[in-house]
Amino acid sequence: SRAAEMKLKHNINPILLQLINFIILVYSFVTYIPWYIFSGSRQAIAKAKQVKAKPVNNKPGGAYRSVNSLHCLASVLYPGCDTLDKVFKYAKTKFKDKKLLGTREILKEEDEIQPSGKVFKKVILGKYTWLSYEDVYVKAVNFGNGLAVLGQQPKTNIAIFCETRAEWMIAAQACFMCNYQLVTLYATLGGPAIVHGLNETEVTTIITSKELMQTKLKEIVSQVPRLRHIITVDGKPTTWSEFPKGVIVHTMASVQAMGAKADTGTKQHSRPVPSDIAVIMYTSGSTGVPKGVMISHCNIIAGITGMAERIPNLGEKDIYIGYLPLAHVLELSAELVCLSHGCRIGYSSPQTLADQSSKIKKGSKGDVTTLKPTLMAAVPEIMDRIYKNVMNKVNEMTSFQRNLFILAYNYKMEQISKGYTTPLCDSLIFRKVRMLLGGKIRVLLCGGAPLSAATQRFMNICFCCPVGQGYGLTESAGAGTITEVWDYTTGRVGAPLVCCEIKLLNWEEGGYYNTDKPYPRGEILIGGQNVTVGYYKNEVRTKKDFSVDENGQRWLHTGDIGEFHQDGCLKIIDRKKDLVKLQAGEYVSLGKVEAALKNLPLVDNICAYASSFHSYVIGFVVPNQKELAELARKKGFKGTWEEICNSPEMEKEVLKVLAEAAMAANLEKFEIPVKIRLSPDPWTPETGLVTDAFKLKRKELTAYYQMDIDRMYGKNVK
Repeated sequence: SRAAEMKLKHNINPILLQLINFIILVYSFVTYIPWYIFSGSRQAIAKAKQVKAKPVNNKPGGAYRSVNSLHCLASVLYPGCDTLDKVFKYAKTKFKDKKLLGTREILKEEDEIQPSGKVFKKVILGKYTWLSYEDVYVKAVNFGNGLAVLGQQPKTNIAIFCETRAEWMIAAQACFMCNYQLVTLYATLGGPAIVHGLNETEVTTIITSKELMQTKLKEIVSQVPRLRHIITVDGKPTTWSEFPKGVIVHTMASVQAMGAKADTGTKQHSRPVPSDIAVIMYTSGSTGVPKGVMISHCNIIAGITGMAERIPNLGEKDIYIGYLPLAHVLELSAELVCLSHGCRIGYSSPQTLADQSSKIKKGSKGDVTTLKPTLMAAVPEIMDRIYKNVMNKVNEMTSFQRNLFILAYNYKMEQISKGYTTPLCDSLIFRKVRMLLGGKIRVLLCGGAPLSAATQRFMNICFCCPVGQGYGLTESAGAGTITEVWDYTTGRVGAPLVCCEIKLLNWEEGGYYNTDKPYPRGEILIGGQNVTVGYYKNEVRTKKDFSVDENGQRWLHTGDIGEFHQDGCLKIIDRKKDLVKLQAGEYVSLGKVEAALKNLPLVDNICAYASSFHSYVIGFVVPNQKELAELARKKGFKGTWEEICNSPEMEKEVLKVLAEAAMAANLEKFEIPVKIRLSPDPWTPETGLVTDAFKLKRKELTAYYQMDIDRMYGKNVK
């Protein structure tokens, strides 16, 4: 079974193992009756078995809807709150003095010199200081009015290019109130992509931070001729003489002060209507230049209505940790869900998230330890990293500790698959692991890319909480599906949210049909109020990716291939763009190959590559430094990190490991990479080789490794 495949291997004496299994059996029997009587898990087991979505008709390719919205799709969170400014006003009135946005104070910054001579910046951070709903509302009103004083008109574009922080959300709320169209750009985008986004949207004002102004904007500001105002959210920047004439730098506080003094009597007419554009979100995209997705007020509200319904008991007791880019639809949606339900949002960053994070000084506390969040969103890359780090620590334990952990892990996996809980294991064995994320997480939301079954099960077991895997795109305002918290199956993305419906379209080239048995398969189409208006100034691409049916329903053609299971849950099985036809006619799914090999301890990241002009698959691998160095030592290979990675001998050794894993994952012979290139440098959004959600940018990776591709395909492999 799938659970048996994911179990960890131990080396316990068989007789001792029999005795331990007998004790576990007695313990399970003794605790079952009180658990059955007092635990709410019985209802959870029943709910997990229920049908979650149904087709609206019996025709092949009919749309599936959540059983909670079969007759009518949900589109509004609160009655009468059909625009984002109304949603925030409602929340402000309801939760007035409650804490909303939290930021940690910086107590001390210092440079730490590494043995290699590199200098790392380290920080010691204090407590979280909080702004209430009322505080945030007043700051947003003043900022919006201040922007009007600077000449910003309703229904015109204004850009935000800033790290995830409280000021980002305040600026966004100001724009929603005043009907300014907020253009969002990732803080990690390269210069040409930023210039493209700013010029295409013709913005005259950009909201940014001092650091990004110095590191990114300074170089490109002369290429953005319409720019008139730069607003820094974190105080006055040091004087900058290279400013082009006509560009004025303001602080956010000074713009808010202007707004507080301004006459706002005539402002009422500029309020948005549901169809007005709220955000033009530039997707970092895995292909080509970034595209601006136009998301209206009603798109976002429908999306967050669907998402909120999947998180039980969401409310004032919840604390969410915000550290992913707010320019990403997953983070923006998650924070708007929290803001509309009275939750607190504490801000963080990937560099300060945990005690072991790169910017946290040894011995001081990371953000999760201080904040103790109950809700957290993550992309698979971050979860995979946690999984590998914990498993490396397990491998370093004494034999007794390791076997105890493995027994508890395997026991809990069995119990979870039956729908049972394991309070004793949770408190004795997994408590320390759980503390890595603060110890209070009750729901982990995962999106942005597929999460492997092994990592999902690991998070379920070690962090003692459900992992809600979601599927959505910027073009669907982030909404599509999310698994229900009591659904502990792996590899699926859940049923359609109450705000949308999903149907499968035949894709003949790939051999996927919505009449397939046992499960209908095809290209995923999402329909509903959350489906966005289209791409900014790109009618051709909009017509290609969106369609409208005879009932006026708008549909997004995702390019992803899915199958619907009997309970109405969706599984992503392929992607149109990932399918490559080899020279001999076999189809290879690159994503499938990568998923099979990505979780190896030896692999930090992998990109499979195939060409229709050749008969075999190749790959680029970012190896795990510790694991590869150990493999080199075992094989007697000596050299620097670059020499190890560039060694044909080590390439062959890594290929052997990959081939074994590929066969264990039941890959076909033609799907297994025949040659690889080991990359000494990791792929980060800064390198431009992966997106901010750490999805592979295949076009850029192909260009970057073109010489290696030519080398690997230069000779025929026998």
